[in-house]
Amino acid sequence: MGDEATIGARLRTLRRWRRMTLAQVAGQAGLSTGFLSMAERGLRTLDRRSHIAALAAALRVSEADLTGGAYLSADLVQAEPHITIPNLRAALLTNTLTAPAVADARPLTELVAEMARIDRSEHKFTDVGRMLPGLIDELHVHACAPVDEAAYRLALSTLIDAFQTATFVPKDLGYGDLASIAAMRASEVARTLGDPISLGKAASLRVHTLPTTSWQVKLRTAETAAEALQPQVADGLGIQVLGMLTLASALAATVAHNAGRADHWLAQADQLARRIPDTPGENWGAFSVSNVAVWRIALAVERGESGGTVLNLARHVDERRLAARSGRHSAFLADIGRALARERRTRGEAVQWLLRAERVAPHKIRNDVKVKETVAVMLEQGKGASLDRELRGMASRMGVAH
Repeated sequence: MGDEATIGARLRTLRRWRRMTLAQVAGQAGLSTGFLSMAERGLRTLDRRSHIAALAAALRVSEADLTGGAYLSADLVQAEPHITIPNLRAALLTNTLTAPAVADARPLTELVAEMARIDRSEHKFTDVGRMLPGLIDELHVHACAPVDEAAYRLALSTLIDAFQTATFVPKDLGYGDLASIAAMRASEVARTLGDPISLGKAASLRVHTLPTTSWQVKLRTAETAAEALQPQVADGLGIQVLGMLTLASALAATVAHNAGRADHWLAQADQLARRIPDTPGENWGAFSVSNVAVWRIALAVERGESGGTVLNLARHVDERRLAARSGRHSAFLADIGRALARERRTRGEAVQWLLRAERVAPHKIRNDVKVKETVAVMLEQGKGASLDRELRGMASRMGVAH
């Protein structure tokens, strides 16, 4: 396991290991035998969360077994972020709120400013490895020996922001266990602080790192957190945190095939976003009108909407507003490329969108499981034809055999 180019190829290996027929897996996963047969041969993409979760449950394996774990290619841009993971893991595991791993720390104001720089960095994957482990160490020094109550609370709230970054970067790189640890550390700090917004931030991280074999559980968790925070929110940061919880609820409902709840939470997110400035680069979680539009596209791709439908939704997104959030911007471009790649007549256009996504955030895109699946399947579909040089180049940078 691990060398197969597509998720479908790994599906075939795991299905045979379980001694299950294609029809048995298809029946238990609620998918058609014909679709899975084509997926196993690399002719259809398995990049929708609902499909992957259903197949993992049918095979009684983890999603990582299907999607493949962290992969290091010969491309330095793709591989570099992985080198930083051991230091981040050490910072998460060796510090506690009563015993920091180091003895000294810079002034708290410097650490707060550094966290803000990391959060807005265009090179977050590499900056995380270079800056975040030490920052977590030093914030624990201030949390364990604060000069006063205000400094104590500031150190703890900044730790939650550090744990947020320490959740999503490892998650994007394929280190789900580390992302879960970071989310649990954020919950520990939020409970200590006790304020609704901190608890809402931590709940958002927990939703994104819960095991995905049951999206109904994710949906209940997200909805409960959103409903608990709603009465506590008036403006500003509270709206942004609540907004991200409503988007998490919409995603969970979409994957759980609950269209009514998904529409409800997406409408809630849209209403909340209109109450704050459309400044993704400055808002918590990038929550904003522009980010809601990006999520609307992501949910359409998850539902399997056509490339044409997704392109129409994309016309409502002002990419200039996303420029300060390269991760959000690249995800938007990649989602459009993935949707276009599902239809033969728009695959050439899909490559151009995926290449744009890669140019915006190469570390992120070259480590994106869904993009890698799309590239691998397009290569398989193009066998026997003159393969596009740009597609083969992207495959090479992602470590996809071609």
